[in-house]
Amino acid sequence: MKTEVCKMLGLELPVFAFTHCRDVVVEVSRAGGMGVLGAVGFTPEQLREELAWIDEHIQGKPYGVDILIPGRTETSSPDAPSRANQPHSLEDLLARIPQQHRQFMEDYCIKNNIPELPSDLAAALLNAEYGRINMSPTSSASLVDVALEFPVSLVVNALGTPAKEQVDKLHARGIKVASLVGKTEHAIAQVAAGVDIIVAQGSEAGGHTGNISSMVLWPQVVDAVAPVPVLAAGGIGRGRQMAAALALGAEGIWCGSIWLGTEQSELGTAMKERLFTAKSEDAIQSRALSGKPCRMLRSGFSDAWAQPGTLPPLPMPLQTLLTLEARLRIERAEVTEHMGYPVGQIVGDMQQESSVKTVIYDLLNEFLESTHRINQLLESE
Repeated sequence: MKTEVCKMLGLELPVFAFTHCRDVVVEVSRAGGMGVLGAVGFTPEQLREELAWIDEHIQGKPYGVDILIPGRTETSSPDAPSRANQPHSLEDLLARIPQQHRQFMEDYCIKNNIPELPSDLAAALLNAEYGRINMSPTSSASLVDVALEFPVSLVVNALGTPAKEQVDKLHARGIKVASLVGKTEHAIAQVAAGVDIIVAQGSEAGGHTGNISSMVLWPQVVDAVAPVPVLAAGGIGRGRQMAAALALGAEGIWCGSIWLGTEQSELGTAMKERLFTAKSEDAIQSRALSGKPCRMLRSGFSDAWAQPGTLPPLPMPLQTLLTLEARLRIERAEVTEHMGYPVGQIVGDMQQESSVKTVIYDLLNEFLESTHRINQLLESE
């Protein structure tokens, strides 16, 4: 396929796979698309290790890195003066979490019989998780520096507009820059910063999203930023959706949730089974995870934050820090009904485990069937 993004990045297929799993990155890139490693949750050392492994296995194919750079983070409690976008130590951030929120999470764990962390491992486990939180411009910049040590073809930015000097730095190394957006005004700001590719992410997507659906958002963004190429994201996991995205003006597709159900996915068996039994309406938007709207699988954890009269979630990154221990306890004990994960509404189509190759084959096969059907409708008698 010869879309603009294929020409720009040397791809055979305009299929971009966002994933936290290096195996998925390699499989998609080797199939002709582009695997993009989500670096949120990685320390610089971990990212360096992951990229080195990818480099060894990807056979010279193009790949990318996605880095979470929030446009704005609030680092104060609701009752304290705002000190947004100022550097703070972990100790300072933890001190800003209100006591009533801490008590709420402890009561939640007790009420739902969520086991405590092993006393001899608790401190080490929590410190390791705290070290993986990189939501500030400083921590994100350190991950960009690591990415520059490798032959990445694309750096993708989420949750904010990157500084123009950062974009220029990547361009100087021959690296293209993409950004995720949920509104046309955000897309226009990204283009003004020098971004090469816009990922228009509809509200059906997993993770941090806006509230405009894909069918409306995609053509709006395509028109707003032309001739800058646009990737369609949000609710894509099948070939018919790929055909619709290209028909609406996109130059490629950006998929994330669909890879979670593959055998190469980073998820464990218990979490995958939860996805396979979920319906599309079970992928809800909630601020419970990070403090920003995030589409995730509904669970006892998200329900606890949705009850009438419940304390409001804290702003990012305080909410992430507040809920970290409870989520770690849930995961380690596999308290299934309280296990959640960022996932889009395509989860309703995820029925069983398959391979990355099978997902790509099915995607392309249905895409060809869809385009053939349209062509038949256009044929004259």
